[in-house]
Amino acid sequence: MMGCHLAIYAQSPSENLQTIIEEVQNHKGYDSEVYPMGLFSKVYFEAESAFAKAQLEKLEAISENSLSETEAISLALLRFKLQETVDYTTYERYLNPLLSDSGFHSSWNYMVRPITNYAQAKSYLNRLNVLPDVVDQYVPLLREGLEKGVSQPRVIFNGYESTYDSQIVTDYKESFYYEPFKNLPSSLTSTQKDSLLNAAKVVIETKVIPSFKRIKTFFEEEYYPKTRKTIGVSETPNGKEYYQNRIQYYTTLDLTADQIHQRGLKEVARIKSEMEKIIAEVNFKGSFAEFLEFLRTDEQFYAKTPKEILMIARDMAKRADAQLPRFFKTLPRKPYGVAPVPDAIAPKYTGGRYVGTSKNSTDPGYYWVNTYDLPSRPLYTLPSLTVHEAVPGHHLQGSLNNELGDSIPTFRRNMYLSAFGEGWGLYCEFLAEEMGMYTTPYEHFGKLTYEMWRACRLVVDTGIHAKGWTRDQVVDYMASNTALSLHEINTETDRYISWPGQALSYKIGEIKIRELRIEAETALGAAFDIREFHEVILEQGTVTLEILEQRVRDWVKESKKDNRK
Repeated sequence: MMGCHLAIYAQSPSENLQTIIEEVQNHKGYDSEVYPMGLFSKVYFEAESAFAKAQLEKLEAISENSLSETEAISLALLRFKLQETVDYTTYERYLNPLLSDSGFHSSWNYMVRPITNYAQAKSYLNRLNVLPDVVDQYVPLLREGLEKGVSQPRVIFNGYESTYDSQIVTDYKESFYYEPFKNLPSSLTSTQKDSLLNAAKVVIETKVIPSFKRIKTFFEEEYYPKTRKTIGVSETPNGKEYYQNRIQYYTTLDLTADQIHQRGLKEVARIKSEMEKIIAEVNFKGSFAEFLEFLRTDEQFYAKTPKEILMIARDMAKRADAQLPRFFKTLPRKPYGVAPVPDAIAPKYTGGRYVGTSKNSTDPGYYWVNTYDLPSRPLYTLPSLTVHEAVPGHHLQGSLNNELGDSIPTFRRNMYLSAFGEGWGLYCEFLAEEMGMYTTPYEHFGKLTYEMWRACRLVVDTGIHAKGWTRDQVVDYMASNTALSLHEINTETDRYISWPGQALSYKIGEIKIRELRIEAETALGAAFDIREFHEVILEQGTVTLEILEQRVRDWVKESKKDNRK
C-alpha cells in the first residue's frame, strides 16, 4: 500500500488526480456478471465506504494550484461524490431503501425497455433471474432498520400495496415484465424467438412473480406493522445531524434549516402576489382559495382521456423543441419520446418525470406523463411540467452531460446533483416564458403554481424534518398556497416525508441560477448573450452551485475584458 502511495505522489498533481479518477472509475465492488442488478448487502456498503475514505485521503495530497479549470472541477466533484459514499454508510441509509413513490422493488420497472437484439434480451433475462437474490439482500436491511428505529413512517404507505399487488398475476403474459417479449425484433431467428419466449415464461413464473409475493408477505406481515409513527427524520436516532447532512448534500451549499425555511416564506409571499395579479386579470370574483378550487374542479382544465393529455404534452414538447436554437449554442444528439407513466407505478407517482438513458443506448430518453387519475392532472401546469422534464430541462441537460467530451471523466458524465439538475429544470420553467410556452393567463398561473410548489417545499420540508410539523399541517399549507390537485398534494407530502432534503434542491438551485443571470445581465448590459450564458451553465456538466457561481463570475470578468478591446 505504501508503494502505491509513493508511486502516486511521484507524479504531477494532474497525473495524481487522473490516477485516482481511473481507480475510482475502474473500481468494482461487486461482480457484475454474477449480480447484474448490483450488490446490496451491509458488507458491500461498508466496503464501499472504506474504499471511498482511502481515495479521499489520497486526494488530500493534491494541490489545485497547477490544475486546469476542468481538472479542478473534477477534483472538487470527486471529493463530493466520495464523501456522499462515506456519509451514506455512516448514517446507515441502506437500512431504509423505500420511498413513498418508489423502492428497491418498484425501481425494477425502469429496466423494462423494448428489446432490439438478442444480446439485449439475454441481459434483460439475466437481470430478471437475480431478483430473488436482490430480495434476499434487502430484507435483512429492512429488518435492521426496524430494529434501529429508522424505518420509513407508517403514514406514507397508504396505497403502497399497488407497488407489488399489480405484479402478482396468474398469467405470466400479463406481467409488466413480459411486455418487451410481446414485440421482439424481426432480426431475430425463429429459434432465438422461441428460446427467449420460453425463457421469459420460466423466469416470470419462477422468479419475478414469486419475488413480488415474498415482498407482499414481508411488507404486510412484518414490515408495515412495525414502522414508526413519527414523520420527521430529526425524531430518529442521529436524525438532526443527518438532516443537516442532507441539506448540504442536496443544496451543495452550507445552509441551515432555519435559513431555508425563512427564504421559503419570503418566496411564497412574493409568488402569491404575482398570482393575485393574474386572478385580477381574468376578472375572477372570489377569494384566492375560491380561485384555487375553481382551477381544481372546472372541467375545462382537464383532459378527458389519457390519449388527449399525451397528445397535448407532445404538442407542447414539439413547440419547445422549435425554440431551442434561440437560447442554446449546443444541443444534444439524443432524441426523446413522450410516454405514459407505467401503470404499475402510476398511482403513487408524480405528475411526470424524465427517464434518461446512457450515451450509447439505442433507447431514447423519455418524458413520462402520468395519465392515472386525470382529474388530478391539470392542463394549465402541463407547459411547466413539459419544459422541466423534457426540453430545455432534464432531457437537454442530462443528454448534454452524457455527451461531454473525453476531457470530462466518465464519473462526471454520469453524475447527477439535484441542486444543479432540478435547479436547472425549475429555471427552465422561468425561461419558458421567454420561449412563448405560456399562451393563456391560466398557463401563466400554472407556471406560478409550480414555482409556488417548489417554494412551499422549502417551508414544508424543513417544517417536517426540523420543526415538528404534522402531515396535516403540510397538506393544509400546500393546499392553501398552490393550485395542485389534492391527490398530488398528498403524494408529494408523502414524498417529502420519506426523502428528507431532496425537495429543497429545486428552488435553491433555481434561485442561484436566476441570481447569477441577473448578476451577469447587470454587469454586461447590452453585451449579455443568453446563448453564451447557458453555454457557461451547461458546458462543464453537473457541478455544485459554488462551482457554478465561480464559473459564471469568471465568464463575466472575461467578457468585460473582451468588450474593452
